[in-house]
Amino acid sequence: MQIPATSLIQSLVFFALSAACVWVAGARLAYLADALADRFKLAKSLVGLLLLSLATSLPEVATTLTAAIQQSRDLVLNNLFGGIALQTAILAMADFWARGPITNYPRKANHALEATLLVLLLSVTLVITNLGETLVFAGVGVGSICIAVIYVGAIWLLRRYDDSSDWVPIDLPDPDPLAFPAPTGLAYAGNTSLIWQAIASCAAILIFGLFLVLFADRIADQSGLGTGFIGVTLLAAATSLPELSTSIAAVRIGAYTMAISNIFGSNLIMLVLIFPADILFRAGPILQNTSRMVSLTVGFGMTVTAIYLIGLIVRRKPRIGVFGLDSILVLLTFLASLAAYYYVR
Repeated sequence: MQIPATSLIQSLVFFALSAACVWVAGARLAYLADALADRFKLAKSLVGLLLLSLATSLPEVATTLTAAIQQSRDLVLNNLFGGIALQTAILAMADFWARGPITNYPRKANHALEATLLVLLLSVTLVITNLGETLVFAGVGVGSICIAVIYVGAIWLLRRYDDSSDWVPIDLPDPDPLAFPAPTGLAYAGNTSLIWQAIASCAAILIFGLFLVLFADRIADQSGLGTGFIGVTLLAAATSLPELSTSIAAVRIGAYTMAISNIFGSNLIMLVLIFPADILFRAGPILQNTSRMVSLTVGFGMTVTAIYLIGLIVRRKPRIGVFGLDSILVLLTFLASLAAYYYVR
């Protein structure tokens, strides 16, 4: 049965409206997180890793658990793993607003540690998917349990390492003037007001993020492209919009470490979501009998993370315009991943 073109257009329009709402809420949350970090004297990398990444991952959490309840293995895994390369490409796009390689700015080595731990988790995931997840405990794959344990250990290590010796940022620019939708008067707002505004922004991200997922699913059906390809492209993009808006806003106000930790922290959360999804997926271990696209998404996630790991270690890098070489390589790798996903769809 052919879907009328008007239905597809309506879905696209509602998708765009929901995206706009998520964008505004995500940008405001970045400003609020920056203000809260200053108010409570917290490291901005820690705020990005634990607070901002969790808040911007709310759509992924809801989408993943819903798809797991619906017993849709491909939608769960393609959305999670496909989002890793996409969100890392978002960090690359932030170079435009950072006016230089964003990986030059961190003062601490903890961002390189974040990237290293992310590569470790992706490597473990790739090994498990290729082995076929043969060991099962109480209906849950042992591999999923291992990923959750490694994630907890990674967060513990990052928290302990946060007070490590400083690196020297390279050519740190002045932050841009605050642009819309930057809130005014945050310096004068009370702590309770800041916290409630942050909660309201999180709620808006979750609600409109779920609308994005709903309309992305409709577009998949109405366009005939299928949930596999849509899961690693449009759906992953929909659930990554909060990371995009918060990262750009953070870079514009000079909170570079918060932007980097937001992306790496969100990617770590994407991986640990495998564990609750495996609990809800009752047709067997969720990492068992995975498709070629799943292996591809994990591989591309490892590649873009490793590129940025190199960029964090090599302090001075060639630039092409306002972009660092590492960010350009990440963007090219992401575009190559889209072509690969379409090829194996």
